[in-house]
Amino acid sequence: MNPTEGGSRTCVLVLAAGAPWESTALPALTGRPGMVVLKRCVDVTDLMAAATTGEASVAVLSLDAPGLDAAAVHHLRLHGIEPVAVLADPAREDLRDRLHRLGMRFAIGVAQVDHLPDAVLAAAAADHQDSEPTREGPAVGPGRGRTIVVWGPTGAPGRTTVALAVAGELARRGAAPLVLDIDPWGGSVGQHLGVLDEVSGLLACARTAAAGDLPGAYLGLQRRVAGLRVITGLPRPDRWVEVRSGVVDQLIDLGRRQGEVVVDTGFALEEDLSAELAGRPGRNGMTLEAIAAADDLVVVGSADPVGLSRLARGLVELRELTGGRPVHVVINRMRASLGWSESDVAGMLGGFAELAGLHFLPDDRATTDRALLAGRMLSELGESSLSRAVAALVDGLRPGTGRVSKRRLRS
Repeated sequence: MNPTEGGSRTCVLVLAAGAPWESTALPALTGRPGMVVLKRCVDVTDLMAAATTGEASVAVLSLDAPGLDAAAVHHLRLHGIEPVAVLADPAREDLRDRLHRLGMRFAIGVAQVDHLPDAVLAAAAADHQDSEPTREGPAVGPGRGRTIVVWGPTGAPGRTTVALAVAGELARRGAAPLVLDIDPWGGSVGQHLGVLDEVSGLLACARTAAAGDLPGAYLGLQRRVAGLRVITGLPRPDRWVEVRSGVVDQLIDLGRRQGEVVVDTGFALEEDLSAELAGRPGRNGMTLEAIAAADDLVVVGSADPVGLSRLARGLVELRELTGGRPVHVVINRMRASLGWSESDVAGMLGGFAELAGLHFLPDDRATTDRALLAGRMLSELGESSLSRAVAALVDGLRPGTGRVSKRRLRS
């Protein structure tokens, strides 16, 4: 009987090949109730021998282990063992290509090794009879990735800037987040990142989804920019009709299998009541799908009187959609010339929504202008008052994480 059946225990083999992550991985695995590390294997030969006992259901592997090849992975699966790779950098193309060549479906980044037990449990529950790695799409860090949806009412400045700043900070902390641009009124993620080709990632995904091939083609439709995985938005606002209902849900689900997802949305929340009768999606359907799928909602507003009034009304409208779930509010372009303190703004917003956090970003036009003109993220431009404020925002979204590198992300 498979050791995971009956809810008894999950047995794991580990082949770290001397990698430093092993010292963190072992306590994480042994500390999870019902999880047992059967053996720390010294090499691939030892791993293959241990697999034949039939006791283990998952093997945690270093891709650097000498002799690890597709035949070894096939041998593991023949004995009911699903491999999970630990990657130094999930964003590296060469590592992802190697995963595909080996036929491995599950992986996790070194920075997320504390979450390794979750990846192991997901791998243990996998169907070992179907080992095609792209049949159900990529599954890096399955079930662990979370979705951050960035929304703001009409006139809210900097939704895209905030979404990319959050994604860039997550990348600095070791993640390889997916940035999904689904703004039906004028997506601009591609322009912000200097991706100026005519191919829309979102429209390509919509066409592939209509043909039923999105899971298998998904990885090839992403752009890799500065440590991010990017699905670029609409080339023209009038092409929103080409994105059918359910595409955004599918993209978010696929993105979660790889890790974090950051979604840049539109400003409007009204439902198009005539859309169903007309046989087409509603224009704001993509935004509404994303909000419904969000693990964390980030609502952007400006610090001036008009912006705060719109933000208050937007929070009430959002509460009707989400059932009053807490949101993270970001007051963008906060400046002393308005004459308001942060506590004044907090008092004005009190009562309109339950807040998971209230964050203030300074009006640092010099930094944002430099990033936009160069097609780069804030995290690539070095320390600034704005980057420090974004780091505090990400601390609120992902407590306990920290920067793992101060290197420049774009090669």
